[in-house]
Amino acid sequence: MDDDVAGFMRDFGTLVRLAQDALPTSAQGTELLDTLSAHLGTPAGGVAVVVEEVAAHRFVDADIVLTAVAGPDARLVGIGGGDQRHHSSLSDMLQQSALYPNFPLAQPDYVNLPVGPAEQRQTVALGLRLFDFDGVPVALLQRSAEPRYGRMSASLEVLCADPAVTKAFLAEFRQRMRSESVLKGQVLSFTTDNFGSGDAGITFHERPTLSADDVILPDGLLGRVREHALGISAHREALLKAGQHLKRGILLYGPPGTGKTHTVRFLLSASEGTTAILLSGSTLAHVGEAARTARALQPCIVVLEDCDLIAEDRSFGLGPQPLLFEVLDAMDGLDADADVTFVLTTNRVDMLERALAQRPGRVDLAVEVPLPAEHERAALLRLYAGGLPFGAEAIGTAAGRTDGTTASFARELVRRAVLAAALEGVPTADAHLIAAVGELMADSASLTRSLLGSNGPIPEEAGGPFGPGPGVGYGGGHGSAYSSSLSVSFDGPAQPGFADHGYSEDGFTGDGVEGVAAPSAEEDDVGR
Repeated sequence: MDDDVAGFMRDFGTLVRLAQDALPTSAQGTELLDTLSAHLGTPAGGVAVVVEEVAAHRFVDADIVLTAVAGPDARLVGIGGGDQRHHSSLSDMLQQSALYPNFPLAQPDYVNLPVGPAEQRQTVALGLRLFDFDGVPVALLQRSAEPRYGRMSASLEVLCADPAVTKAFLAEFRQRMRSESVLKGQVLSFTTDNFGSGDAGITFHERPTLSADDVILPDGLLGRVREHALGISAHREALLKAGQHLKRGILLYGPPGTGKTHTVRFLLSASEGTTAILLSGSTLAHVGEAARTARALQPCIVVLEDCDLIAEDRSFGLGPQPLLFEVLDAMDGLDADADVTFVLTTNRVDMLERALAQRPGRVDLAVEVPLPAEHERAALLRLYAGGLPFGAEAIGTAAGRTDGTTASFARELVRRAVLAAALEGVPTADAHLIAAVGELMADSASLTRSLLGSNGPIPEEAGGPFGPGPGVGYGGGHGSAYSSSLSVSFDGPAQPGFADHGYSEDGFTGDGVEGVAAPSAEEDDVGR
């Protein structure tokens, strides 16, 4: 290198150093590194950062617990720096702050998150908490999940010069997360974000309000389901003292539209104060997280709807039926003393029977919710008619002419009768109900009946989109209930193909309850 080049390099290096020295050493008064060092009483750059990940659906709980643990004297500040702050860990920020003021202090970021069906909480989305724990200074960076920036879960980044204090703080944080959750006693469902992160969000729902009179099932069937789902909690201590397990599984099976989901809604209504987690469709993939949440928030009901669909679904992993096996593993993974009820619904028990029989004990009560008998169809018409002036003779005639139909069909009959009267501009009368029966039972309406879950008796050997396959039935006689230790049957003629009767319209209809979940399992005699 000649003298001219060497001189240029020396001069250029001097220029760079002068430029660096001219940079401000702080932004908006106090730099991040200086603030943390002053609070901790030691250079923050030399303190290890401990990261605690938090599930997205528990982030509100984390915010509430941190506010309480930090106390009223805590200081909360934000961190500036644009999008770069979302891509940098707290360690990265501290290292960069030693050279450049890229992360000035600012106002905290907040996000509104639900804490109930009609209530929200302003939650710290990105903020630095400075407080003392057991008399020792602690700094904690709280951030929400940000999938658009590659952050798939929420996190806490803890700075403390004493590792033992960090350990004690996180232990108290976890314990209070278990005991003080806003999810406890709520009806909620998991949601999946649009970024495919796999982390579950939460939607809260109003608890359904139903009485036993709103659910039309064979005599004794609803009581059996209720006692198995809810009665065990009432006798928790006696069962545990005798060495018996608390966790249980219920499988509700039968043709569509007969009232499986309506029965679930009744259970939710009758279990005030019990946490309920609803999974259906794509959210069934969160069954593992649902089981962990249920364990933390017990007593809890986990509802998995239409689990026959996941029995055929191979899109969640390699090999056959991976999600169904995950459901069974989640049920089996709970401790015996976990006060958790799994309720599964299915239209195709034949899709599940082999898997359940090979792994007995996951479901200990299987109940068929069958097509309604004639007197039950009459009861459904009276229920859905409410105060409408239908006579007993008209209701009896309608019930007698609608063999093989469902609760959903009965509700549609009443709606059509009311609509016909409204179009004529006259009060609803018996004639409108009979006319609606004729319209919906006509050969030309076969597709409509099918869409309502009704198309007359379906031969068992016929199979079809909802019927069982060859050699597979939906169960024993009229209104059967099977369990590992008990078989309950109800007198009455069996319906061809779908032997039992049970009803009330499927589907959540009120208060934003978008769906319930359903998967299941049971012992050797499930669905025989």
